[in-house]
Amino acid sequence: MEFEFWWLLAFPLFFVLGWLAARIDIRQVVTESRALPNSYFRGLNFLLNEQPDKAIEAFLEVVKLEPETIDLHFALGGLFRRRGEFDRAIRMHENLLEREGLAEEQRLRAMGELGQDYLKAGLLDRAEQVFGKLLETPQHGLARTYLLEIYVQEKDWQKAIDAARLLEKDTSKPLNADIAHFHCELALLEAAKGDPDAAAAHLQQALVANRQSVRANLMAGDLDAAAGKHEAAIADWRLVEAQSAAHMALVVERVLGSYRQLGRLAEGVQWLRALHARQPSQDVFNALYLAVSEAEGAAAASQLAREELRRNPSLRTLDRLLEAQLINAEPDDRELLQVEKTLVASHSQRMMRYQCGSCGFKAKQFFWRCPACGRWDSFDPERREGES
Repeated sequence: MEFEFWWLLAFPLFFVLGWLAARIDIRQVVTESRALPNSYFRGLNFLLNEQPDKAIEAFLEVVKLEPETIDLHFALGGLFRRRGEFDRAIRMHENLLEREGLAEEQRLRAMGELGQDYLKAGLLDRAEQVFGKLLETPQHGLARTYLLEIYVQEKDWQKAIDAARLLEKDTSKPLNADIAHFHCELALLEAAKGDPDAAAAHLQQALVANRQSVRANLMAGDLDAAAGKHEAAIADWRLVEAQSAAHMALVVERVLGSYRQLGRLAEGVQWLRALHARQPSQDVFNALYLAVSEAEGAAAASQLAREELRRNPSLRTLDRLLEAQLINAEPDDRELLQVEKTLVASHSQRMMRYQCGSCGFKAKQFFWRCPACGRWDSFDPERREGES
């Protein structure tokens, strides 16, 4: 390809055009910067210096001077909500909605923000009204997400099921595990009303929604045991191991209780020994220790505790060993052993907690839904020794 000399003339021209474009951009930026009030830059400076309260006041001044700053309205409203100043957030978003000439996209966004303000403030009826209006708009996915949260907070489980199914279609996000929990909640209500058949039907629907629902099988066993069907209850509870071996920590006491009712505690102990070999945990060991102590005596329980303490040393196991030793202790040794056991047991009980894997919330009680962050299935089913 031959070199064209006229290209040499084109290079300076391209350079001049680029320089002019840059100058135009710079002038535009400078013009826009001069148009902004000084309080805007003061607000930015306060933010950089980690003075959020002063930054907010500066930005509020900008909003008063320049009411067309829509994005700043949204930013301030969201900031108020995160800080827990729900009244100010609501006023900010209501003012936006009352503005004439607001673009439809911005109006829908303001409605969505206002609905979230109401939700965080605990005004669930108002939040539900706002999100209900958004269902027929491009914001329908957001609306269904928050409507589901509202129904869960209101414990309106049937509405929660319906909303979750619609949200699944809207977002292609599987919510079968949550739907199973909603059916379990309905089963609890039916059982409390004295209708075990209706409760069992909801548990079946829970398993249809999620075959891995540990809670549904655990509750089915509870229903059978309450009806005196202990063989069926044991079968229900033992299904849990195939779903989640860790959740057997919640099941073992129930299984032993039904074996005890059937007069077959020795068979239960044999099963529990095999389970502990497959799924060693402190909760499973504790149940095994108590069962061995009852069925085989203090000497067998003491030997079990010694072996476990060598394999998995813990305060809880030490407490059980001291308990077994106290039974056959000489009178001279009993007082000291009792003091040791009391100290170990007291410290161990303070430290044993269930913990949410999502937010870290700790509790003495196991929850299927974390009371702090609202996540389902976030609690570790086994209690752990940690800081008191």
